[in-house]
Amino acid sequence: MTRFSTEGRTATGRDLFKDKPKKTEERARDTPTAVQLGVHGRYQIKSGRLSGEYVARAFPKPPTNARGLIAEARGATEEAAIAALHDVIDARESRRTEDRRIDEDSGSAVPSIEEYVEALGQVALSRPQRAMLLALAFAEDGGLTEMRMATAAGYKSHASANRAFAAAGMLVANYLSVETPSSEATNDLGGATLLAFRGEQSNADKPGNWILHPELREAVRSTL
Repeated sequence: MTRFSTEGRTATGRDLFKDKPKKTEERARDTPTAVQLGVHGRYQIKSGRLSGEYVARAFPKPPTNARGLIAEARGATEEAAIAALHDVIDARESRRTEDRRIDEDSGSAVPSIEEYVEALGQVALSRPQRAMLLALAFAEDGGLTEMRMATAAGYKSHASANRAFAAAGMLVANYLSVETPSSEATNDLGGATLLAFRGEQSNADKPGNWILHPELREAVRSTL
């Protein structure tokens, strides 16, 4: 009886010992390695090994209020996963650039709703700039006069409002790598034409109302 009991304990001990390396290997396989951080263009890259695979993912680059996965790639090594992700991002940017609409009045490229949404989540717009975009996004199809835009943003002069509006356009243009026409060619300041276009003039002394591009109008309504 004693001999049987001793062998039972010994056998159980051997079985447990044999199982431990397998469990350790499984835990090591399932446990993510340290995440490596990098940058590609305007995105933050996070890479590492997850569940036995090398994974690289792109996210909005801090500081930002935007969240969410931009793109993902896998590879046989961490370096291969990162290289594959770079290719995915570059192809995505090329597709976006090719798909941009050309504005008939200014001749400048107009980003898609998707691009505007991403940019609005990334660029640091001031409170007056956001106020102008919101006012224009919820205005009638005829847009707003310069003075009504200035009032919405709390400016005392339409000149100050126009400068702030153009500066907001340049922030978006720089983020999305969109070329803007010179102010001399458009009689407007910098990046304003990336955000909006001018309506018809009521008379020669007053410029037409500012009207947001339809793509930006949808983006502002869903984002700001």
